[in-house]
Amino acid sequence: MPAPLLSVTWTDHVTGRQGHLVVDRLVRGVSSGGLRMRAGCTLQEVTGLARGMTMKEALHYDPEARYVPLGGAKGGIDCDPADPASYGVLVRYLRAMRPYIERFWTMGEDLGLTQETVDRAVTEAGMVSSIQAVYPLLDDERSARRRLADAFAARVDGIGLGELAGGCGVAESVLVALERAGQPYAGTRVSLQGLGTMGGATARFLARAGLTVVAVADVKGTIANDAGLDVEALLAARDARGTVDRSALRPGDRELPAGAWLSADAEVLVPAAVSYCVDESNQHLVRARWIAEAANMPVLPAAEELLAARGITVLPDVVVNSATNAWWWWTLFGDVGPDADAAFAHIRRSMRALTGEVLRRAQDGGTTPRQAAHGLVEDRLPRISERFGTYE
Repeated sequence: MPAPLLSVTWTDHVTGRQGHLVVDRLVRGVSSGGLRMRAGCTLQEVTGLARGMTMKEALHYDPEARYVPLGGAKGGIDCDPADPASYGVLVRYLRAMRPYIERFWTMGEDLGLTQETVDRAVTEAGMVSSIQAVYPLLDDERSARRRLADAFAARVDGIGLGELAGGCGVAESVLVALERAGQPYAGTRVSLQGLGTMGGATARFLARAGLTVVAVADVKGTIANDAGLDVEALLAARDARGTVDRSALRPGDRELPAGAWLSADAEVLVPAAVSYCVDESNQHLVRARWIAEAANMPVLPAAEELLAARGITVLPDVVVNSATNAWWWWTLFGDVGPDADAAFAHIRRSMRALTGEVLRRAQDGGTTPRQAAHGLVEDRLPRISERFGTYE
């Protein structure tokens, strides 16, 4: 695997905390990837995430679309977002990274941050937008920016369209996997780690498709109900960080330890909160048939090998959670408008095609879905380079 194009580590002069930026690849001089904030975030972690973004962009390459695939990048700050000093650290990080953001790194929210917080900090840092580097690639910047703003202003049953796009994609990947295995939606049980932006939206779409959500974990622990949780009630009772107010629980709901989601009696596990949460030491607890990686890098490679040996399929993050990034660009470039129904339809079509292709390749080649996805990336990156040039 080639080294990243650019790797930067920054130290905050006020708190001593560190932040990182890794640009894995540029396409037409621009890269895409979110900014995360969590205690313990490392350069190695950000490097892996940046490579993952290169793959997500390549996987959604369509030569007939207006959406131009970008290169992959990622930012990360080693700071607890609940720390009172975190917002100041964020603003200073953005000021330090301003030359990169203005020229070739487009970014948005990731773990530990909301888009609202990112936008506010970007403005305070003196910049126009967190995605301004892509503006020169647009045919009509004013219309494109208005379209994206309208899309983020759209709400569906009380939740913003921007918060739902990624979960719609995760859910669709799960549904495709179930269909290929002949597994009916009704009676299929789901356990999720995380009820934030990605986990909450995934839970909603899967529940509305007819699956039964039996467990959800947040920072306070796991909420479980073998007969099924009231997903809409839990979503309405969560705070900005995805923590559920326990007063909203029903009599049949149980409170279990935080790690209980992993061993839940469910066919589908959805880690949608943190990286590296399934490793060699705990993978034996998994009873599910599928793990859908809504979070970035939640299953460690050694654990995935052991899971595969037990017949458990990991649907990889570079496929499963890629709709969040793609939806931004589909909307900005004009492949889809700000209408929620049109957005969901486009996400479903694209994710069905992508997930289906990856699972077909895995079955035909006798490989894991992750290996199949990597093979698809290897097919598409040269085509992108041939069309737009190579920056390595």
